[in-house]
Amino acid sequence: MPVRSATAVWKGDLKQGGGNVKVESGSFDTQYSFGSRFETGKGTNPEELIAAAHAGCYSMALSNELDKAGHKPTSVSTKAEVTLDMSDGPKITTIKLISEAVVPGIAKDKFMDIANGAKEGCPVSKVLSNAEIKLDITLKN
Repeated sequence: MPVRSATAVWKGDLKQGGGNVKVESGSFDTQYSFGSRFETGKGTNPEELIAAAHAGCYSMALSNELDKAGHKPTSVSTKAEVTLDMSDGPKITTIKLISEAVVPGIAKDKFMDIANGAKEGCPVSKVLSNAEIKLDITLKN
């Protein structure tokens, strides 16, 4: 199985310093900072990157599970919202997957079973299982 990697470099202290994060494929290379993580500064942050990974993984997992069940999806679109709770030190407490799938001819209850199974089976969901993972999904036929 492939091993994927990313690199982050941070320079300086937490509040005044800054960093850069990039992925091995070269498709993503950007800055991050205290401001982009805890305020509204320019750049990305770890939670946004986790959200991107989870949204991508869930969309792929749901498409795969639907196809395996004999229901070819036309499209699956997912937004992930990652909540960083600061009340007892920084902790990711909740991830909400907001998804919409176009799947012709599938019954709603069958779709919901597959959608929830994909949420549980998605590799990124598994690694993030210390957070509460919620699913808000819409089926369009």
